[in-house]
Amino acid sequence: MEKIKFGTDGWRGVIAQDYTFDNVSRVALATARFYKKHKKAKNGIMIGYDTRFQSAEFAERAAQVIANTGLKVTLSDGYCPTPALSLAIPEFKAAGGVVITASHNPSRYNGFKLKADFGGPEEVEYVAKVEREANKISQKSLGTIKKSFDDLSKKGMIKKANLRQIYIDDLKKKIDIESIKRARLRIVHDAMYGAGQGILQQILPEAVVIHNEFNPSFGGEHPEPIAAHLAELMKFVPNGNYSVGLATDGDADRIGAVDEHGNFVGPQEIYALLLKYYYETKGLRGEVVKTVSVGEMPDILAKKFGLKLTELPVGFKHVASVMISRDVLIGGEESGGVGLKGHIPERDGLFLGLTLCEMMVKREKTLGELVKELFNQVGQHVYRRIDVRTTEQYKQKVLGKLKKGLKEVAGHKIDHVLTIDGFKYFFADGGWMLVRASGTEPLIRYYCEAESKEKVDKILEAITNL
Repeated sequence: MEKIKFGTDGWRGVIAQDYTFDNVSRVALATARFYKKHKKAKNGIMIGYDTRFQSAEFAERAAQVIANTGLKVTLSDGYCPTPALSLAIPEFKAAGGVVITASHNPSRYNGFKLKADFGGPEEVEYVAKVEREANKISQKSLGTIKKSFDDLSKKGMIKKANLRQIYIDDLKKKIDIESIKRARLRIVHDAMYGAGQGILQQILPEAVVIHNEFNPSFGGEHPEPIAAHLAELMKFVPNGNYSVGLATDGDADRIGAVDEHGNFVGPQEIYALLLKYYYETKGLRGEVVKTVSVGEMPDILAKKFGLKLTELPVGFKHVASVMISRDVLIGGEESGGVGLKGHIPERDGLFLGLTLCEMMVKREKTLGELVKELFNQVGQHVYRRIDVRTTEQYKQKVLGKLKKGLKEVAGHKIDHVLTIDGFKYFFADGGWMLVRASGTEPLIRYYCEAESKEKVDKILEAITNL
């Protein structure tokens, strides 16, 4: 049977190739065996799922396998955002949770995320235990799954709950919704056909939503809220004279934004804006945590504000581990996933989008004006990422060359290197570049940030042609 491998954010595979009902069953059985030893095992575990092809059926199969072991399951009564599932886990005092999702991956993928009892990504060492156990499970072991989903439901071993409503009620408590309504912000939400569809409209009925229907192929696009996939939103906002555009990914735990002029406001700016807002306007304090692919704006702001800054490998699971053990103001990664003090230790695209709207109202500035103010404070920063789909052989060849060391790239001398995740090169004349293998797709990712687009483009062209 295929080897199960958990990456940066869960186990993912191509549907009907390696992501099959049998393999989902193996991972679900391993998950059950792990959580049955948990101190909260009597409360069972939670399962949610997104809008991908057969996600509901895969979720029901996982629930059936887990409940067959004697562990109770609370299953979402429909698709829901990953943060809705994460929020529900501590609410139900559950031992942990599962989300059937491949997040921002293309539609041919699906996945299996593990969530901890605190409402965030399960800790690395425990995920490794589940992975090892899953790879021990044979086809013969799956023959022990005798009781049907319907029988288990009748016996109360599987129950359904409206996790979307619990999530909506929580957002209404944590965001100043009335101020946003009074300000009459004209908001557009690009749901990207994902699990966040319909939720913003229930909170702000006047909001306009696009790509808001069930479409497991995601309209042929990756459900990732980056500029390359948001061309329609970037035209829609200025053409309709809207105040702001918000975009969430396939499972709605990531955010991208568009300002009133149609300019893409990426995760780098969003992270820095949220840090400024929480420190300057909300008056909150705490540690600043970021992954290695995040740019230097948080570093500059943390130094200015006198806050400790910690840099970690890519993956929100690393951020969450720090958030539950230390006093963290903000923790996040380059891909639009950010956790904030006072909320769950989890990425939450809709919470972040609503916080941006609240920020605009409280600061009495447009999103474009807030970004301009940010750059006036920290200097101009241009950031770009290139993803190169590749083979394992080519990936190892590239990483092998980097291990031998680089002295300069495109005429820019390298000052020092950070290797906590891939190879992050800092240039003597300012800016940095990172090369790392994706933990969720067969990709090599190339990142660069500098003071000008010309410099960024020149460096990325040189390194991708190494």
